Amino acid sequence: MAKKTIITEVQDVEVGESILEFPQNRTLMVEKLTQEDPTRPDIAKGLKTMDDVFDHFKPKTEVEFQDMEGVPKKETLNFNTVGDFGIKEITAQSSFLQGLQIQQDEYRKIIKQLKSNKQLRNAISDGETKQALLNSIHALLKELEDAK
Repeated sequence: MAKKTIITEVQDVEVGESILEFPQNRTLMVEKLTQEDPTRPDIAKGLKTMDDVFDHFKPKTEVEFQDMEGVPKKETLNFNTVGDFGIKEITAQSSFLQGLQIQQDEYRKIIKQLKSNKQLRNAISDGETKQALLNSIHALLKELEDAK
């Protein structure tokens, strides 16, 4: 039985070269490594490893995010290895994405509490208790803001 791999090699008899077949459940993204327009081809000799390529070209890109108010925020992402293109690595470079990650984690904790905490669900289902809970949360938030 053949070993499953990410990319399979298909041999075309007419061409005489092998063609890599990309799996259908993957996305292949091909893009420039920098924002600068190429003026002339840059022939880089002696690059034998991916680290050499990253050290030579120093790829980076500027991205623009928008917060909830629509205010744009620009950040520059630098890529030093192939691993830097992963979600965790990109998030680690971006203060904006780190803030969104923290917010997402907090929302997940709230959802978990709503699913598992019967007392909280009962308090929210009753209108009067829900309002009292909201008032105490607002008071806590105000106290925290005043402490800053």
